[in-house]
Amino acid sequence: MSWNLIESGPADADHSVLLLPGALCTAQFYRDLMAEPELADVRLIAATLPGHGGTPPPEDFSIENYARLAAELAAQFECDAVLGHSVGANVALEMVASGLFDGPVVLLSPSLSRRDESIVPRVLDRLGRVLGDLPFTAMLTVIGPAMKGSLPAESQEMLIAELRKNDPRVTRRHLRSYLQYLDQHGSVATRLCQAGRRAWVLYGEHDDVSITDQERSTLESCPRTTVITVPGSSHMIANMAPARVAEILIEALVPTC
Repeated sequence: MSWNLIESGPADADHSVLLLPGALCTAQFYRDLMAEPELADVRLIAATLPGHGGTPPPEDFSIENYARLAAELAAQFECDAVLGHSVGANVALEMVASGLFDGPVVLLSPSLSRRDESIVPRVLDRLGRVLGDLPFTAMLTVIGPAMKGSLPAESQEMLIAELRKNDPRVTRRHLRSYLQYLDQHGSVATRLCQAGRRAWVLYGEHDDVSITDQERSTLESCPRTTVITVPGSSHMIANMAPARVAEILIEALVPTC
């Protein structure tokens, strides 16, 4: 499987981090985070999930397969940590939950269950069962206006263009598999807790992905998991609050006894 990658930082850096974007997004969505001065000495590898942003899709769309592929990439670059956003966060969660990666993870707006997910993907999945690819084609047509205000003004047009590269047929298949993964576990909050890895779970103050009280309680009871609400941020935390994310990522890279 070939990956669409963007890299920054010195090749011989003391630390390397794999960055996994969310659904429909590409590695370009991490440009704001990669530009943070605090991360200048960290090797960052942003990797578009196969099938997203118009990239060639995998044969297997399961989150488990994405986790296997991402774990292989993390091993290739000798990554100390993994940071994922949205679906990319779910992939990172599965990497540690299945024992494929034993480092710390920073999870930006993961959906821990189907009901946590934004209403739009859930509705699209239901419509797709009846209307096929048509709802996904329509969604990609209107995604520009829908994203305004959720991305930095200076990079908004470029990032929206990245979203429009997606193939509706691939998006439909990915979404179905992703929601099936969440349904299979009911909630992956306990799964993350049982993994026993250091984890930071972030949600934007105005996030359209939610977390139930029970899930929050489960994560807050885990001695190695920290749940954080980022003030003023939407779902696109790495774009809207890159300095805060960089700060947490540096914290994740500090080894503990």
